[in-house]
Amino acid sequence: MLLIRQFIISPLLLTVVLSLVATGSYGAVADRPALASVNAAAAIAGDDTLLFGKNAERPVPIASITKLMTALVVVESGLDMSEWLTFEERHLPAAANAWTRIRVGSQLQRRDVLRIALMSSENFAAYTLARSFPGGFDGFVVAMNAKARSLGMNNTRFVDPTGLSIENVSSAADLVRLANAAMAHPVIGEFSTTGYYRAQFRGPRYSLSFGNTNALVHRESWGVGLSKTGYLSDAGRCLIMVSDMDEKPVITVLLDSLGTRSPMGDAGRIKRWLATGEPGSVAAAAKRYEQEKNAAWVAAEQGQTARATQ
Repeated sequence: MLLIRQFIISPLLLTVVLSLVATGSYGAVADRPALASVNAAAAIAGDDTLLFGKNAERPVPIASITKLMTALVVVESGLDMSEWLTFEERHLPAAANAWTRIRVGSQLQRRDVLRIALMSSENFAAYTLARSFPGGFDGFVVAMNAKARSLGMNNTRFVDPTGLSIENVSSAADLVRLANAAMAHPVIGEFSTTGYYRAQFRGPRYSLSFGNTNALVHRESWGVGLSKTGYLSDAGRCLIMVSDMDEKPVITVLLDSLGTRSPMGDAGRIKRWLATGEPGSVAAAAKRYEQEKNAAWVAAEQGQTARATQ
């Protein structure tokens, strides 16, 4: 499993590899839409067969897309959704910025903890779901990886339930499998697409408002039935979604793009491509980012192959 955190390549090698990528030497692009995302896949909901894939088997950091697996483990555990969970101090430092408005020591019912973890990507909520699991935090991570294996997600590994660690990796094709598994539980779809929610805490009593991190859930024309966004500097902008495209529910997985709106732009290009066959176009800055990230991966893969043959 190849995972790049930081990779520096010479300007000459970058030029060569960018040329190969641009000319299609590493895969034809005529049969898929133009995308800003470095890695992507799409499939009809309920089917793991891809409509198209772009580096779809490549294991990469997935940031808060992780929380979709967190939700699946919680829902399938059969734990009481009305139980009040306590937000305790972290037993380990967060791997990245874990700022939260939730007060340590306060409580919220499990169903609402799950809702805000999904819709608003609340990291302290995802952590608390794991911490309150019968096997504790470590047992929860074990359960996440066991579920991934049972779904055939062979390019996937989890080390935490929030996605704050870049060691949480998966591939676009694997995440199609995860989306299909999550869609079997309507509560995950409902909670992940909630537009706004005001959570009522106790001990002490207070309330906080949360909004959805995916603007498309507010647009009826998209018919979004499942949604999760993610971002880390190493993961780029990420989105997994089930929405209406060409009168069908379609899973789209978009991993590692440059701008905050790039995943939504890619979703729009996929939607138009399915309806018209037109690939669309990508802004120059986003395209350059995508080419450079792909070039780094190609160079790293070549270097790994060369070392293996020595």
